[in-house]
Amino acid sequence: MPIKIPDQLPAHEVLVREGVSVMDERTARRQDIRPLQIGLLNLMPNKIRTETQFARLIGATPLQVELTLVRIGNHKAKNTPEEHLITFYQTWEEVKDRRFDGFIVTGAPIELLPYEEVTYWEELTRILDWTATNVHSSFYICWGAMAAARHFHQVPKYTLDKKAFGVFRHRNNAPASPYLAGFSDDFAIPVSRWTEVRKADIPGDAGLDLLMESDVTGPCLLAEATGNRLYMFNHIEYDSTSLKEEYDRDVAAGTAIEVPHGYYPDDDPSRKPLNRWRSHAHLLFGNWINQVYQTTPYDLEEVGRDLRLAS
Repeated sequence: MPIKIPDQLPAHEVLVREGVSVMDERTARRQDIRPLQIGLLNLMPNKIRTETQFARLIGATPLQVELTLVRIGNHKAKNTPEEHLITFYQTWEEVKDRRFDGFIVTGAPIELLPYEEVTYWEELTRILDWTATNVHSSFYICWGAMAAARHFHQVPKYTLDKKAFGVFRHRNNAPASPYLAGFSDDFAIPVSRWTEVRKADIPGDAGLDLLMESDVTGPCLLAEATGNRLYMFNHIEYDSTSLKEEYDRDVAAGTAIEVPHGYYPDDDPSRKPLNRWRSHAHLLFGNWINQVYQTTPYDLEEVGRDLRLAS
């Protein structure tokens, strides 16, 4: 079954063109099932691009999914028209009384800032705490994953001498994990960040399992049974041209940047890059959605009920 998003959302036309099944409101109501409620807290500056990337992966599942776009309330976006935000997004304050089967927090290009200097850090920490009581399973991406790991487990981040940039081979550490069902022993994932978390800082008594890692770029995916949390420190959701656009932008600005590793054929930026991670991106999100479906309560009001009563 397809993903349910507004007909006017720019992602709608893109996904239909790519063959992703998209459902309208009338068809959704006719089906006698409860769609999974997935929220996307979009922290990226180009929100239209990012919402399309995640809708593409979520929409590939055979389950019916209703996607809610969420934004930080006290932060003004510079790269997305205000009309788009008003039409398609809700602030977290507007959705905080709802329950979600799944909730995604994206990355943000602010990783060199100390967490406490991020203008919306206070609101984000409230959102992270809220996911413990109002979300069945959370999926944190890149800076969002670093921020969540810091908030929940005090895992620090470190500034790199040069940007980790390109497509790197990663190792499957847990073939029996339901999140890695069908994964190869190793696989390629895009990386684009100036900071890192380190394996030595992952607390051994916190129930965090390191599912994916790279010998070059370090930890990639953590799973935490408590709270059903996933922490993805890289950009597995990226389009085929995302790294190219970042590279071209930096070159045009005169910024010192290396050709993204393992991305262009023969490391030649004049050639068309090859997407070597698309299948594993779909697989990971499909596995996550399946786990959410298998374990979430049918009555959404039951999500986090015990924790809410105890607080």
